[in-house]
Amino acid sequence: MLEMGGILLAGMWAGMINVVVGSGTLVTFPVLLLFGYPPLTANISNNIGLVAGGLSGTWGYRKELAPNRALILRLLPASAIGGLAGALLLLVLPASAFQTIVPILIVLGLLMVAFGPALQRLTARRRALATAGILTSPGPTAGSVGLLAGIFVLGIYGGYFGAAQGILLVGFMSIVTTIALQQINAVKNVLTTAVNAIAAVTFIVVAGEHIDWRVTALIACGSLVGGFFGARFGRKLPPTALRATIIVVGTAALVKMIFFP
Repeated sequence: MLEMGGILLAGMWAGMINVVVGSGTLVTFPVLLLFGYPPLTANISNNIGLVAGGLSGTWGYRKELAPNRALILRLLPASAIGGLAGALLLLVLPASAFQTIVPILIVLGLLMVAFGPALQRLTARRRALATAGILTSPGPTAGSVGLLAGIFVLGIYGGYFGAAQGILLVGFMSIVTTIALQQINAVKNVLTTAVNAIAAVTFIVVAGEHIDWRVTALIACGSLVGGFFGARFGRKLPPTALRATIIVVGTAALVKMIFFP
């Protein structure tokens, strides 16, 4: 019961974080590792479960999505194809390769979380310069090849592991578009949900033996609720507390994987 309660709460917290920050996997995945689940099973089960939170979070941000429907339709195919490629890559690479790569990915995700405020300040300065007319070249257009290529690459990453995929998407789109930050966050929720959904279908079809359905159900229930609360109250949550939680849990998972495999 303690384990089930811990996974359920981790799923709820991850659902909230995914909507607001975009790195919920760095909560649920380490929790599953700490409870002794194999990395591949933890990653796949977690991926499927978090789709529910993505759906509820996307619904919560529906007003911010309205102005960017055309952009979303252009970006969704790139995200979906990338997610499929990443999921297949996860299944093709040997388990030993995954166990080697995961700590690196977690470190990368933790760095993105830790340096998130600096990225946000840089984005804010860039937007201020653009508004004042000092920055005359804000970057490629929303339909540019560079934007689509970046979304595709991040889709591959999301289908393979996904930790901090949302942070990477927000940072990337902040650099190459001039969309308002809250609208970028809403678009991010749609794209990450699409990647997770495509990867989830792929895993169910070709890797069912690696799915722990009890874990998946617990994370799905928790993230569904967390996604709703994240969309409603996320802007009021202290970002420092969110980042601190992610870094502490992620670091604990790193220690376990490296020193207590």
